[in-house]
Amino acid sequence: MTDLAELKKRKQPLNLAIVYVDPDAFVANFMGWLEITAFITAQRAGEAQPPADGTTPKLTARELKGGAVANVAADAIFAFCMTAALNEDKAAVDKVEAALAESIGKEFPGSHVFWNFRANIEAPVTLDDFVAQSGKKMLIGDKPPPPMRAKENWSTGLRFLEKARTSNFVHEIMFPLAKWHRDRWSETLEKGISFLQHIEDNVPVLREVLDDPRNDQAFVANLLLKLAPAVDTELTDDTQGFLRSLARRG
Repeated sequence: MTDLAELKKRKQPLNLAIVYVDPDAFVANFMGWLEITAFITAQRAGEAQPPADGTTPKLTARELKGGAVANVAADAIFAFCMTAALNEDKAAVDKVEAALAESIGKEFPGSHVFWNFRANIEAPVTLDDFVAQSGKKMLIGDKPPPPMRAKENWSTGLRFLEKARTSNFVHEIMFPLAKWHRDRWSETLEKGISFLQHIEDNVPVLREVLDDPRNDQAFVANLLLKLAPAVDTELTDDTQGFLRSLARRG
């Protein structure tokens, strides 16, 4: 089996664990993902040779503390925390953190991500800060009051989209994110239209956006683009261009 075939083989169950927020499957496949990505990275850098028996090498204690492994681990854990937040499944996040600490040690690669989703960051700066703080609220069911709900849902949705686009698991995050948007904005249509701006203009737009049956990236981007005026948000040229490009279907 080629290294890229092995990469695909090991990523597939991790993909499903992230989409369906399955903590047991995530933990079971986490180390295998770190091993194959680390090995391929080392090969490309000329620092590793194909093993004679064709078996991907296990990670050493030193490699587990390396920056490259930590980055890959953090990406996978962040993706899982995002989909768990979208499903308000705090128990799944806690289970993954506890299981990885038990099997690898408390300082396992990517362990800091859990802190991000638990801490109180009073002045978020980075995209990770904003996503994790929004995710924290979702995990504990801390919903804003109805007058603020649509605007916060919109802001959270944009940040989750931007973060997903940087991940190796962009497609796996996107389906739960699209479903979350559909559920939140269907709720707004049913119970919260009085809190939207320019109701007579934006309610028909909301209905039209929700008529799209596909839960994909284009649906998310189009929703954010079309409903910005409904939450009194003026898009920058860069954000507008970003959303327009993603809203197009080939």
